[in-house]
Amino acid sequence: MVTVYGIPSCGTVKKARAWLEGRGVSHTFVDFRESPVGREHVERWVDALGARALKNTSGQAYRALPDDKADWDDATWTERFADDPMLVKRPVIEVDGRPVMAGFRSPEPLEGLV
Repeated sequence: MVTVYGIPSCGTVKKARAWLEGRGVSHTFVDFRESPVGREHVERWVDALGARALKNTSGQAYRALPDDKADWDDATWTERFADDPMLVKRPVIEVDGRPVMAGFRSPEPLEGLV
């Protein structure tokens, strides 16, 4: 089972979903602004992918953070991601409940999993 987390208006989310649909891979989409994931869920993402991979550094929410964000540890980032899903790089894709990627530059990490 593939789950895609993001927002429907995000171009990268659209690209990932189109890639999955083009291969006949059914997936569940979770709009994490409408249905925020909890801290424990975000912890799984951070444990599997790392806080660095999850940072949406191109968004306004990231730019609005204080300058000391460069010094934050994974626990602090986990709290911030859970509080504001717009800080999370989109999409986050899980396969069978396991986080496999954040963002969608290349489908390579999904090859063989879906």
